[in-house]
Amino acid sequence: MNQLQLFLPCAAGVEGFLADEVHGITGLTGQDLLVGRGGVLLRASWRQAMQLNLHSRLAQRVLVQLAHRPYRSENDLYNMASEVAWEIWFTTRQTFKVEVTAQHSPLQSLNFAGLKVKDAVADRFRHKSGVRPDVNTQWPDVRIHLHLTTDEATLYIDTSGEPLFKRGWREDKGDAPLKETLAAAMIAASGWDPHGDNPQPLYDPCCGSGTIVVEAAQIACRIPAGMLRRFAFEKLLPFQAHVWSAIKNEAEGAICTSAVPIFGSDVAFRMVDFAQRNAERAGVAQAVQLRGGDALQRMPPCDQPGVMLLNPPYGERIAAAGTAGRNASERAADRAQGLAVGREEAQTEDGGEFFSQLATHWKKNYSGWTAWMLTPDLKLPGKMRLKESRRVPMWNGPIECRMFRFDMIKGAVRDRAAKPAHDGGPRHEG
Repeated sequence: MNQLQLFLPCAAGVEGFLADEVHGITGLTGQDLLVGRGGVLLRASWRQAMQLNLHSRLAQRVLVQLAHRPYRSENDLYNMASEVAWEIWFTTRQTFKVEVTAQHSPLQSLNFAGLKVKDAVADRFRHKSGVRPDVNTQWPDVRIHLHLTTDEATLYIDTSGEPLFKRGWREDKGDAPLKETLAAAMIAASGWDPHGDNPQPLYDPCCGSGTIVVEAAQIACRIPAGMLRRFAFEKLLPFQAHVWSAIKNEAEGAICTSAVPIFGSDVAFRMVDFAQRNAERAGVAQAVQLRGGDALQRMPPCDQPGVMLLNPPYGERIAAAGTAGRNASERAADRAQGLAVGREEAQTEDGGEFFSQLATHWKKNYSGWTAWMLTPDLKLPGKMRLKESRRVPMWNGPIECRMFRFDMIKGAVRDRAAKPAHDGGPRHEG
């Protein structure tokens, strides 16, 4: 177990940030740590696999590669799975499940491919001991992953169990919650570092149930992402409880009090309550300051300029913006009826009016701040009449997004509005 081939899948666009994170957790470099498509490949120890499960904020899972070879038919998959020494990973007393993913596989049925691997695992155990483990598709002790490309098959055993974005603290959430792994990727892409030489405040003015601010606060307090949850490796045969206890004790000993101000606000007071309860469960209630308020009206939460980081509403979530422009009695009536539970309301279907007003508000009141916004709307800078200083490609599940960086300088809205919407020059990612 000293040299395992691991694959850590992640959202598209996050691979480079994940490689940096893995290096920080394990110290691995060079050929032991490679950036792949949709994840990171590394050679690591069993202990490091456990550390990655505990600490990684960007990986979706930690998978151990057990076989990799060309295939042409389902029989090839059966033969490959038959040769894996499953008996060193789990016993016949444990349940298992085979999950299949594919890219351009020529096979007619992925379900049948998974069935052949399941048969191979069961047959190997039966041949070795006369008994086979049971399958449990709902809550298996062991998850086996089969990944197929056009002509190559890979088998993994999953050390994580539930996806790693399930941290264990978010019980209260809104209608379109941001995954914790994606919130962490936004923080990584922004370069915000609470432990650097000049740490800056962080503020999410559309915080919803608090995913971004809670992730940021845990980073600032050095609380591991997986501190509140269990992992599949705890049921695998290589697991040693005393080693795992030592890893967790070391992590607990590094937890500290955050010295960096972290703020969140939302127009929906119900969401602020959700965020507060999530922060309490995550152990960071003292590290964040949460309050209600319209994004179009809320003033900077502190004197020092910092970083704004937000996933603004879009599509069906565009009722998320600001209630500015409606009188106080109308807003109070809505709240009394429990209607102000989205985020703010935009005046146009695509949110153009809201984003234009938001940019004006920021330019007037947030001079010196940097704003990072994750959105699938590639025309967002035009709607804000701002020129982004950076754009980072990132995927939110199947949705292609960009993280736009806007540097708040007084007068830039006026200067931008006086120019054509597009300068005609090339636009570069990165």
